[in-house]
Amino acid sequence: MNPKTKKSFARTVALISLILILALGIAGFAVYKTIFGNNTTLEKEQAGYLYLKTGSSYTDLLVSVQNSGLLKNFRTFKLVADRKNLGKHVHAGLYEILSGMSNNDIVNLLRSGKQKPVNVIFNNITFPVQLAGVVSRQIEADSVSLIRLFHNETFLKKYGLTPATAPAMFIPNTYEFYWNTRAEEFFSRMHTEYKKFWTTKRKLQAELLNLNPLEISIIASIVEKETSQNDEKARIAGVYLNRLKRGWKLQADPTTVYAIYLETGSMPRRVLRNHTQLESPYNTYFFKGLPPGPICMPSVASIDAVLNSEKHNYMFFVASPDGSGYHRFSASYSQHLIYAREYQKALNKLQLN
Repeated sequence: MNPKTKKSFARTVALISLILILALGIAGFAVYKTIFGNNTTLEKEQAGYLYLKTGSSYTDLLVSVQNSGLLKNFRTFKLVADRKNLGKHVHAGLYEILSGMSNNDIVNLLRSGKQKPVNVIFNNITFPVQLAGVVSRQIEADSVSLIRLFHNETFLKKYGLTPATAPAMFIPNTYEFYWNTRAEEFFSRMHTEYKKFWTTKRKLQAELLNLNPLEISIIASIVEKETSQNDEKARIAGVYLNRLKRGWKLQADPTTVYAIYLETGSMPRRVLRNHTQLESPYNTYFFKGLPPGPICMPSVASIDAVLNSEKHNYMFFVASPDGSGYHRFSASYSQHLIYAREYQKALNKLQLN
């Protein structure tokens, strides 16, 4: 081979080598990008969420990922997922996908089962069916499963509860849960939170009133329905405690409203004389003492208002005629009648009677 031919051959080999190196580099970069490059459709600092139901298979996971709209390229995600054997590591739950995440990041997250907790919030709840509806929109447990547990006497017995007393265990607040929480797990957690709430101090306060936590919750549920003004709840609580001490009937309108609802499925706008004759254990116009259970799930403010109730001699109260939402209190029935007439006149003016 002459020098000129040798030189030409060397150039050809060098060119082919360069092409191969470039091809390998491009292929390597493509592989790197497939595995480690951003594959989300999310804007900077944006987050998206992927829900995997309990019992999901690998196919279910892939369908959820594809339908989520969170990925730019589902095919490359599946390549990485298959390569990393994601099918053997499918965990139900809620996963937070952040902008900039690669296929490798997402697959590792799903393999790990590291969920994003959710804040479960509930307040202003009267009936268990309402709680079930609110909670089932925030965790995986469905409302039917939750409602069934409220009526399952065998299940409730292990918590020392009955269908009537069960609402006392649910203290309105914000709680952190994993999304794939089952109905039974929700109850168990609420029982734990209930025990935490009833601290030694609160239990002692209840004892000083000759009441137990359940009885406090029942009174608090009545107070909750009587007023939305937190700064007068302790005074209203004091009225009901005074009536209990004297052996009076509580004659609390909210208990009668609750009793009517249980009987008819509807709530009256006002409590009339015939309503007070309903023979229901929840009707405190008909029976002495406390109802068998709370008439709502009272707020912390209402429970603490009972525990820290005002010491006074008031035995009656009626809504203020000024429409402020507050009440007027009296120690004598004669004074109460005066206030009641003034309130009635205000109602008549509004044509609400």
